[in-house]
Amino acid sequence: MVRIAVAGGSGSVAREIIDALVATNQHEILLLSRKDAPPPEKAVPGVTWVKANYNDVEQLAQVLQGVDTVLSLIVVHLDTGNVAQRNLIDAAVRAGVRRFAPSEWATSSISFEYMPWYAGKAEIRQYLEDLNKDKKILEYTLFQPGIFVNYLTYPYQSAKHVPMMHTPFDFNKRRVLIVEGSEDVGVTLTTAEDVANVVARAVEYEGEWPAVGGIKGTELTVRQLIQLGEKIRGGPFNVEKLKAEDLKAGVLKASWIPKLEHYSFSPEEAEALSPKFVAGLLLGKSAGAWNVSDEWNRLLPDYQFTQAEDFLTEAWRGKP
Repeated sequence: MVRIAVAGGSGSVAREIIDALVATNQHEILLLSRKDAPPPEKAVPGVTWVKANYNDVEQLAQVLQGVDTVLSLIVVHLDTGNVAQRNLIDAAVRAGVRRFAPSEWATSSISFEYMPWYAGKAEIRQYLEDLNKDKKILEYTLFQPGIFVNYLTYPYQSAKHVPMMHTPFDFNKRRVLIVEGSEDVGVTLTTAEDVANVVARAVEYEGEWPAVGGIKGTELTVRQLIQLGEKIRGGPFNVEKLKAEDLKAGVLKASWIPKLEHYSFSPEEAEALSPKFVAGLLLGKSAGAWNVSDEWNRLLPDYQFTQAEDFLTEAWRGKP
């Protein structure tokens, strides 16, 4: 039994992970949030809610006393200057925390050149690497699952907490946007449930955490993913191939644009940002950013991952 602190714990991915941790009935869980605790009737069973001040290292260090593992799910693009995560790391060191997982939960360790909203992840990776440069001060892992396969059931909800996202792979309307020439680039698809379950097992893992912690549910090429979609949805997809040079110039020459939906953006902001977000997503995918490694698969060989074909076949069964 260990004491676990989940920073940004009121977010959707955090809730998936907290549910998996609570289900083990083996840990003391602290949910750190900037928000006030909800009323008792809305409290998360088995979890202690702590209002955290991420600008105060001393307060955070007091909160983290006796904590073995910190899982950060702070929204990176909202953490200006990485103040919250840096302070959280400093507080973890001060409190004697053994393990730390920074806010990753997505792409591989390659450059975020095309996805500037993830730039903070690269800076925190370097911060942790520098911290351990001379000797191991804080054990950490970068949990990287690729794309949540749940997103491919949009607009139908297929995760308990993670909201669906409209992506360039639109199974609902049988259409796809890709970068010209990227058909054979690999993509990792992992269910939100599998990610949460792996984290719950990683917390109990007795060996040393790997610095890079890939979680690979299913690996498919873009071409194979399109073929899978056509098989599951029972008909051909309209595949629009966009030129990389246009996307790099911020021009999205497509007949449709996936709608960016995130609680941190107003509808007007989301509409304005959608073309740039989709362009970056497509360029990142074509560069292989969404294909991750399999460190946790190898460290947890008994865990059976849900395969994308099985998950999507069941999710789309009976859907128009």
